[in-house]
Amino acid sequence: MSERVLFRDRDDGAYAIFAAVIALALLIAVGLVVDGSGKAAAGQRASAAAQEAARAAGQAINVGESVQGRPATVDTPAAATAARRYLSTAGVQGTVTITSPTTLSITTSTTYQPVFLSIIGVGTLTGTGSATATLNGTLNNPANVGAAP
Repeated sequence: MSERVLFRDRDDGAYAIFAAVIALALLIAVGLVVDGSGKAAAGQRASAAAQEAARAAGQAINVGESVQGRPATVDTPAAATAARRYLSTAGVQGTVTITSPTTLSITTSTTYQPVFLSIIGVGTLTGTGSATATLNGTLNNPANVGAAP
């Protein structure tokens, strides 16, 4: 009779270990979905902020030159200020680079603090975005006569 009891004792706890392993695997899977979505949303937010900052900066042109029919050029200090102001208002970290008299680039980053994956040691996740705005000219520029707006 003692052999039968020993045999039964060897299976005790096997299902508990199996359940714990499955629960951990499910928690990691949920974490990947939730926190992966959070990181993707951070990237989308960074990209959207970069695009909007580039649009804001693109509005800062040298009006005097443009009104006189010369090609539009970026008012460099005003464009950089407009883009930085937008990023500050949006709460997004970023850099503004004027790459030519008619082109500027914005690079942004946002962070996401994982909810589930932080349990297993995953730290802050970063999403990045970038945008470039190019001024092609003005509608009143003689070089653009007949061009579609």
